[in-house]
Amino acid sequence: MSTTFSIGDLAREFDLTTRAIRFYEDLGLLQPERTGPLGRNRVYSVRDRTRLKLTLRAKRLGLSLTEAKDIIETYDSPRDTGTQLTKFLAVLDAHRARIEEQMADLQANLDEIKVHQREARSLLAKTHSPATKANTPKNTAKTAKAKKPLAP
Repeated sequence: MSTTFSIGDLAREFDLTTRAIRFYEDLGLLQPERTGPLGRNRVYSVRDRTRLKLTLRAKRLGLSLTEAKDIIETYDSPRDTGTQLTKFLAVLDAHRARIEEQMADLQANLDEIKVHQREARSLLAKTHSPATKANTPKNTAKTAKAKKPLAP
């Protein structure tokens, strides 16, 4: 594996657009070196590649990019695994609480939909029952026209 990567290399490897990678750079998640005329070429290190991989993993978990950055930056600090894991667990706990709250809201919504579906089906069954059709008044104007004798 190469020790440096171009923006295209990372885009291909992680199936991202170069624009997305530049966005992560703007947020401070990646810090490539600049080379070439006017510093236009980005050169990403193994550290940048790892940070990108961790960012995408955090996104898959549903974490915000700010939360991802906070977690990733703890790994840049001195190697105190306890502090890093404590921070990671705190972020995951908060995220889990948000998701559980969203799930409860969704379950309440689903329960309400089920109630409305039962009511609608019940009303539909009543409107299509033979007893209901027998009690429905017929259009008397149409019936009267149909029974009129034809003029000679």
